[in-house]
Amino acid sequence: MAKFVFRLQSVLNLKSRLEEQQRNAFASARRRVDEEEEKLNNLYARLDYYEEEGRNMLSETLHVRDIIDNENAITIVKEYIEDQKIALKLAEQKLEEERLKLVEAMKEKKMYERLREKAYDTYLEEEKHDEGVINDEHNSYVYGTKEG
Repeated sequence: MAKFVFRLQSVLNLKSRLEEQQRNAFASARRRVDEEEEKLNNLYARLDYYEEEGRNMLSETLHVRDIIDNENAITIVKEYIEDQKIALKLAEQKLEEERLKLVEAMKEKKMYERLREKAYDTYLEEEKHDEGVINDEHNSYVYGTKEG
């Protein structure tokens, strides 16, 4: 029995490596989105802190400079939040691009795997046929030598 050889095995191997690379790129993009979300959450926490501090300042003795500094800090943090929302949006877009690339890589790999399975099924059928022919020839030979 001959060994099964898939003609496109090198292509399948390449597609597998490309899929793995794409999985890594997707994971990297996912980590980036998580980092950006964490930064945004930290900025919101910082904003809450400054707003709470501002409320506390208004309930205590009024120090105009401290109140102005607090309001400036709130304004700056709000700007940071807007910038961070943009960075998060960009990271999410990159994640979606990587996801689409990963899906495409998985489809291509799956297609070559199906081709390999079909080729293997064809190989098995041919081997079964060849084995049947060999058995028939053997039986004919055995029967022929008994007759003679």
